[in-house]
Formats: sequence, structure tokens, C-alpha cells
Amino acid sequence: MMSGYPGCLRLLSGYPRVEECDSLFVCAFRPSHEASHVVTIAEMLFFGGRTPVARDSRKGHPVRSTFCTHCSPCRERNRMCNVSAPLPHLLTPRPRVMIGLLFFPRGGSAHVVRSLACELTSRGWDVSVVSGSLSRPRLPGDARTFFSGLDLHPVDYTPALDAPDPLLADPPLHPSYEDRPGAPDRIFAAIDEATYEHLVTAWTQVLRQAGVEQADLLHLHHLTPLNEAAARLVPSVPILGHLHGTELLMLEAIAQGPPASWIHAQAWAQRMRRWAQACQRLVVSSPTQLSRAQNLLGLDPQRCALLPNGFDPERFERHAVPRLALWRRLLVEHPRGWSPGGAPGSIAYTAEQLHPFGAGPVLLYVGRFTAVKRVDLLICAYMRARASFAVPAPLVLVGGFPGEWEGEHPVETIRRLGARDVFLAGWHEHHELPDILAASDVIVLPSVQEMFGQALVEGMACGLPAIAVAAGGPRELVTDGQTGWLVAPDDEQALASALVMAVNDPTERRRRGMAAHAEVHTRYAWPIIGTKLVQLYQTLLTSPARSSSAGTP
Repeated sequence: MMSGYPGCLRLLSGYPRVEECDSLFVCAFRPSHEASHVVTIAEMLFFGGRTPVARDSRKGHPVRSTFCTHCSPCRERNRMCNVSAPLPHLLTPRPRVMIGLLFFPRGGSAHVVRSLACELTSRGWDVSVVSGSLSRPRLPGDARTFFSGLDLHPVDYTPALDAPDPLLADPPLHPSYEDRPGAPDRIFAAIDEATYEHLVTAWTQVLRQAGVEQADLLHLHHLTPLNEAAARLVPSVPILGHLHGTELLMLEAIAQGPPASWIHAQAWAQRMRRWAQACQRLVVSSPTQLSRAQNLLGLDPQRCALLPNGFDPERFERHAVPRLALWRRLLVEHPRGWSPGGAPGSIAYTAEQLHPFGAGPVLLYVGRFTAVKRVDLLICAYMRARASFAVPAPLVLVGGFPGEWEGEHPVETIRRLGARDVFLAGWHEHHELPDILAASDVIVLPSVQEMFGQALVEGMACGLPAIAVAAGGPRELVTDGQTGWLVAPDDEQALASALVMAVNDPTERRRRGMAAHAEVHTRYAWPIIGTKLVQLYQTLLTSPARSSSAGTP
């Protein structure tokens, strides 16, 4: 009847999505292609001319009941992966998970959401993502692009930027955990009650339109008005909270005595504690974060789950790239570095300035330009170390979301110090990082309050030794003397000494890089993390209903 039908097939509501791939296997996951036909179970065929093992008794249509394969939308289209699940099992209604992220994609939490959603989808889970989105020409932040291939419900913040108060627009822009003067996304601690209620109302509507009433489980990232909206709308649906660190930084600042401008700080601290305590489980990425979260949020240790971030082992792996050509493209031909008030590409270099890239190792920083990252300290330490380098070794700064920085912008630090061989490569999409890491030799992260250290893990996965601070997540990721170098927080001299050792001893640099590669591939690959997350989901789905005290009336 339909054998060889081109395109995608979907089963009736409540069953996994099914599609026909170019390789003529039946796939069991929510398809990224456009659906073109709806079929009943009886109408589903085993494509490709293989012998079916059963037929529908009413119509005689063949029904597949042996093993099938499926595509993962987080990988290249038509790339097939094995699934050892018979069709009767696949036809069992799957739990529906809705993942929520208030912010538009710009930081590490968005990468975690995407990677986990893709991992879950590849395992046959029914996953939807609700996320903020910001669409501006030639700038990142569009959730439709970032989460391409996933079942996405984006909330477009773009019109809000032109509103008198972006946080009172419809829909409103999200607030921030960071206090950046003049930024449209004001810090949460300065947001009044009326604006808070507007945010909750807006996100209640978003969740309702996304079908949250049909969700079996909510996985909400950070602690935001999304938590309150979910608690008011679906109080019986269990919530898995997921901390990423920035929320804890704001809470710590409040506990230490907030600035006078944070006039609503205590109200927000109370809300965030209530939201955290209402979650059935709360994910933290490192033991250090666990203790901080317990102290700041008053959490029962038994309700916290330790789940580190991960990396895609198919993308982040050692491989050869034309190094000098790559740096010429990123810094000279298609630059994206930016200065205060300038657009991406406002900082560019000449081919002559790239001489150090052909003479020695490349030191790489990847991250945002926030105060805790200590990019200014890194530049100062680099200038101190540079005089002792046996060979030229450029320092490349990849990151800095366009238009966002705290304190002194790196280009201002470079000019103040008269620093040489420090290059600003600008913000690059995640899929570009494997080649950038392959063209580098050491990954450096001087952050003093890093919750995990995603850039470190991805660099180490590509065979780079790490230089990091012996605090927070990096202290647990990097073994000093084995997989990299650990230095004391805010110790410029110690950081400079580590840079000198990494540059001047290529044998030791390669040895630690090999050890780093082996370590992270056995502990932090997303498939490993995905298995732990599935176990956590299953625990939540079989546990008693969560308390009705999740939200306020």
C-alpha cells in the first residue's frame, strides 16, 4: 500500500514518532524532517523490502517487530546508530519530558540543554524544549538555529529590545544574574514585584501553549520565573531542577551584602530558595557546587543529584587541522573579535601578526568576559610569562558574547599593558570549537568561581592539557601534574609560571595532554552522562507526587 513511500511517518498521538530514512530503515524518534503522512500502527510498514514478521489481522499490512535503527537529530542527517529495542517496546507510550530554559542561547547552560535533549531524543524519549530566543543580524542567540532538529517552542525576545522597558514587553525579555550597567536584561535582584508577576504570567502562557499539561516531567534549568509558572500551572508534575552556577553567584553576593541598587534582593533570594526546595531533585555539576547549593538554598543533601556536564565524543576528539590556515581565517580573513561599542569583526589582524602561530604552541582561552573568569588576570600573567618563553606562544581569547563584558574589556587590558601576541578571536559557535581546539596546544581557564569547566573538558577531550585554578569544578576536573597544572586563585605569578612550564616543556605538555584525553573520555562523554540522567528521570517518574507547596497561589 505504502511501501517505499518517501518522507516521514508519524504514529497517532501517544506513540513514538516514526520516519523513513534515506537508508530505508524505520526510525523511532521525533523526526526533524517535515511530516507528510499520519498512519495507524496497522499501516506502518517495514520498508526496504525486508520480510515482516507479523501482519495486521484487519488489513493484512505488514508490521515490523524486529530491531530497527534510528537517526539522532544532534548528528549529521542520515547517519545511522543502532538501537536494540523491538518494535512492541517502541510502540509503548514514552514519557514526555519538557526542558525549560528562560534565557536565549549564549552561555554554557544552553549547550547543556541542547546536548542532553539530543542524547535523550536519540534514546527514544519524547522531548520538547522551551527556550528564550533573540534574533539579530549576524549575531548569535537565535534558539531556532541553536536547537535545530529538536522539538522547540521558542520565545522571541527580539521585539522586547525596542520596548521602553524590555522586561515589561509581551513577551518580556529575561532578567540576568549579572549586573551590567546599561544592559537591557537587568539583574533579578533589582526587579520589582509587578515585573516579577508579569514574567510569571508570560511564562505561564508559554508553557500552556507548549503543552506542559501533557508533560510527565519538567527539567527546568537555573532558578527563574519559569519555576513559578510551572508550579502554578501544573503543580502535580515533578520538576528536576538544574543549577549552572550563575544563580549561586548572585545568591552569594546577596548573602555578603548586596549593592544598594539591588533593592529586591531578599525577595528574590527567598523565591529561589522556595523554587529549589520544591524540586523533587536538583542537579549540580560538581561536589563543590553541591556544598555551596546546600548552604545557600537550604537543601536536603538527599534531594541533590551530582551530574557533571559532558562533551560529544564524536566531535571533540584529537584530529589534524591546517593550523596556520585556520588562524588566518579566524583572525585575518573573517575576524569576529570586537571592542566596546564595536560589532563582531571590529578587531582584526594582519597576516604578518600571525608569525607566532608558526613558531610555538598556542595557548587558548574559551569563555565569556565576566568578572569571575579573570581574563584580565590571564593577560597580565601572560605578559609576565612571555619574557621567559623559549619560543613564541600566542594567547588566543575565544568568546565574549558580542556586546557583553564585566569590568575592563580585554582589549582595554591589552592596550593598558601594551601586550603583544594576545589575539581576540570573538564569539564562535559550538560546532567550530573542535577545530579551534585541534589548532591549539593548551587550554587555559583562570576562573575563580567556575561551577564546572565545560571549556576545560572539551579541550582535554581533544588532547590538550589544562591550566586552571585549584577551586570549584576545575579542581575536580584537572589533576595537577597529571592532566594539567592547577594554581591558586588570583595568583598571577603562579599562573605565569604554569604558562612558562607548558610552553617550554613540549614533552611534558604532550604527556599531560594524553592523560587528559584518556581521563575525560572515560568520565564525561555525553552518552555516559545521558545514562545517568535517564536513571534519574526514571526515579522521579516512579516516586510519589511532589509536594503541593511548589508555588504560591
